[in-house]
Amino acid sequence: MLKAFADLSTPLVADACVRIGVPLRAAPPGIGAVAPGHRIAGRVLPARHYGSVDVFLEAFGRAEQGDVLVIDNGGRLDEACVGDLAALEAEAAGLAGLVVWGLHRDTPELAEIGLPVFSYGAYPPGPVRLDEREPEALESARFGPHLVSSEDLVIGDEDGVLFVPAGRAGEVLATARQIRQTEREQARRIRAGETLRGQTAFADFLARRADDPSYTFRQHLRRIGGAIEE
Repeated sequence: MLKAFADLSTPLVADACVRIGVPLRAAPPGIGAVAPGHRIAGRVLPARHYGSVDVFLEAFGRAEQGDVLVIDNGGRLDEACVGDLAALEAEAAGLAGLVVWGLHRDTPELAEIGLPVFSYGAYPPGPVRLDEREPEALESARFGPHLVSSEDLVIGDEDGVLFVPAGRAGEVLATARQIRQTEREQARRIRAGETLRGQTAFADFLARRADDPSYTFRQHLRRIGGAIEE
């Protein structure tokens, strides 16, 4: 999955989801890689955290090569729920990385291990609570407003993290590549001296909008085959 995502970005994938009608599920702003430049892509391996690492160890037992542990810690900012030992165990289980709706610790060790870890950031204290475990602890994970499961893929880069239904991943990635090609050509033409206003016939858009105030720029882009907003 990481190879399939290698030439793309989360903005391109987000635009592709909008274009083909796939629900856009983005992690809350602020979720980013512990080590700058890390990227992540793989099947979601969900786990809900209740204060103890045992739920992660149990999840690793059902992992497949290349899965990504997606941890629901409720977005808590009063504890770090993963550190170096969890990352090392994940690596030993063949996982491609970890994405945490919450915080991490052991930052230098995580950077040395090199397994991609995405979270809100670092925080020294670990959990001191032990909450009651839900029946769905290993079946699904909440991440912001979204509920994800092993039927989803997770991808992440410098711009953030997205969740995509596995059954539509091929379509989404193919559309993202089409958008990338269009945008690359637009960028090349700007560098060659042809403004984006010229490429998008912006004067024509303004004239049409003057005649029809309901005419939107997105409609205009669809008519001319542009790919700026979607």
